[in-house]
Amino acid sequence: MIQVTFDASDPHALAAFWADLLSYEVEDHAEFVDSLLATGQLAPEEVIVRDGRSAFADVAAASDPSGEGPRLFFQKVPEPKTSKNRVHVDVRVPEERREDESKRLIDKGATLLWITSDRGPTTYTMQDPEGNEFCLD
Repeated sequence: MIQVTFDASDPHALAAFWADLLSYEVEDHAEFVDSLLATGQLAPEEVIVRDGRSAFADVAAASDPSGEGPRLFFQKVPEPKTSKNRVHVDVRVPEERREDESKRLIDKGATLLWITSDRGPTTYTMQDPEGNEFCLD
């Protein structure tokens, strides 16, 4: 299995954004977090409550419910993103839906950087709410 890890200022918000984009599910670790908290393996300040359930404060994950796509892991880091990604995610979207999908993602906090068709089909290069580049192609 492949896992792609993102540094993030808000790992939970970014996990929710990418889960929505890819039709993934944000992983629920509440039982595990509660058990670690109960045994003292996790300190109370390492836990937050999201949607009424315990979660790790500094990490979140999203996964493909079909089990086919890579798991996405988001870890909190203190510094913001400062330069272009060395790796980015290409998301396959039928060409006739790309414009509408880009608008939907902009409404969820993404930014459209540019649109190109210099290498064939039209590609929308975007950034997630924390500035990580991805393409709709």
